[in-house]
Amino acid sequence: MKAQVVHQLGGIEALTFEEAPEPPLPSGHVRIGVRAAALNFPDLLIIQGLYQFRPELPFSPGAEAAGVVLEVGEGVDTVGVGDRVVGVATSGALAEQFVAPGASTFAIPDELPFVTAAAIPMIYGTSYHALVDRAHLEPGETLLVTGASGGVGSAAVQLGKVLGARVIAAVGSDAKAEVARSLGADETIVYTSESLRERVKEMTGGAGADVIYDPVGGDIFLECLRCVAWEGRVLVVGFTSGTIPQAPTNLVLLKGSSIVGVFWGDFARRDPAANRSNLARIMEMAIGGRIEPHISHTVPLAEAAHGLEEIAARRATGKVIVTVGGGSSGA
Repeated sequence: MKAQVVHQLGGIEALTFEEAPEPPLPSGHVRIGVRAAALNFPDLLIIQGLYQFRPELPFSPGAEAAGVVLEVGEGVDTVGVGDRVVGVATSGALAEQFVAPGASTFAIPDELPFVTAAAIPMIYGTSYHALVDRAHLEPGETLLVTGASGGVGSAAVQLGKVLGARVIAAVGSDAKAEVARSLGADETIVYTSESLRERVKEMTGGAGADVIYDPVGGDIFLECLRCVAWEGRVLVVGFTSGTIPQAPTNLVLLKGSSIVGVFWGDFARRDPAANRSNLARIMEMAIGGRIEPHISHTVPLAEAAHGLEEIAARRATGKVIVTVGGGSSGA
């Protein structure tokens, strides 16, 4: 099979497109013939050895892919050979075959194209878990989303609107603000040219945001602590800024606020039934047209490195999808 392979940890240049052996199929796993795979910011970290998990070398990066089940391992009874599915694993998706745990492989309806399905699990799974399970976002509350034109940020904007929140999208440029508005954001802030803290206070009459969804970290996180509402919740989703901030806890005390960690991957591992239930709700939203992944770039498997370069350079918005075989047609 053809695959993008990392033999030595490093930058994007560490990827090589080559003929690779088919991955083994352990019990409890599913072999998927890949039609479309999604790229995510953590893929950049994994190929450098900077993520929480380090796959054994050599490996193919990529954590989510949609396609057709080729084979099921012992003990798998949720999907069968020939089913259209989307699967999630730590790595292995940038290949013609992807092996994922049965517990994190989900059947997808015929009307959902593979390209769309591949874009859903991680960003919407993370954002739904964050907003519903962790923040308990209520209709009518104000939700501030930083990095709102990116992968998880774009999903949080859409889900926030579905859940009945007023959504303020914070982004780094006017072009990204336009993307956020197209996703349903009520208001936008370009934090490279205006104060996030002051603009949120202006927009909320001084009250601040009830829930803040922050995948950026760094100085932006510190601004979030200063513009959260009384008893608000600040969700720690990631650190795309490259800086892990130190929280001045006096700000948390003065606002009676909460800093809430969001680790969707471990939630899915620890409570697969709850995660499956969440994904079922998300798929219903997608089929019903209530959410639609924003895909800014689509590249073939041989050019997956280019897709990662777009993410690294912050030119990508929403998701970058890699097509394999007939994946672009969604058939």
